[in-house]
Amino acid sequence: MAMFEVRGLCKNFGGLTAISQLNLEVEEGEIRGVIGPNGAGKTTLFSVISGVYKPTRGKIVYLGKEMSGLKSSQIAARGVVRTFQRTALFHHFTVMDNVLVARHLRAKGGLFRTIFGTSRRIDMEQEKKALKIIDFMGLSHLKDELADNLPHGHQRALGIAVALASEPKLLMLDEPVTGMDPTETQHMTDLIKKIRDEWAMTILLVEHDMKVVMGICDKISVLNFGKKLAEGLPKQILDNPDVIEAYLGGEDVVALLGGEEAVA
Repeated sequence: MAMFEVRGLCKNFGGLTAISQLNLEVEEGEIRGVIGPNGAGKTTLFSVISGVYKPTRGKIVYLGKEMSGLKSSQIAARGVVRTFQRTALFHHFTVMDNVLVARHLRAKGGLFRTIFGTSRRIDMEQEKKALKIIDFMGLSHLKDELADNLPHGHQRALGIAVALASEPKLLMLDEPVTGMDPTETQHMTDLIKKIRDEWAMTILLVEHDMKVVMGICDKISVLNFGKKLAEGLPKQILDNPDVIEAYLGGEDVVALLGGEEAVA
């Protein structure tokens, strides 16, 4: 049985069909890429899975239990957590405080209580776990810096650190390398691999950077107009003429990706 499944998923917005009869199966420990042109339904899919939108039809099954239509907090509590294209941070909190809030939310289940509770004692166990996450994401030297003062790449890393603080088993990353330079992109790519390998995590990845997708994903699902156009190993997707036409406009894919080494 797959760790995560989407069965016949549909999402309509009035007369617009954003997702149509989508089926998806993700195995435990997999990095699954979800790609497609703008408007293909990728972010809508993430929003339905994470409880931002309720599905019009279909089922979402995680670890054998249906979670279609649950609230975002209930889905996160089950171990399914997402990041956003625009990093959702407390910008006037420090790096440490951002991660601690996420830790306490997981432990106590309330933002008001976490920030404004009558007890201000630091839970040393939560602080220890927060420091471990911050160190893993390469942010230890910035732990006392305000999130608003961080460079873009470090803000993206902090967004993932906050997600990791919830201890997910399925992590959904929405455009994690957007706006990064090549050095930052490579660093983030390496971190995503380490998250899967060292934290025993399954990852769903939406990303426009095709080099990253082809280089990091075990399997790729391609969406177009809300439907699944293709699915397979990176090399199979690279060679699929329908994908080339729909997603890349018929360009020379190998040249676009910088050569065969991108999928080696």
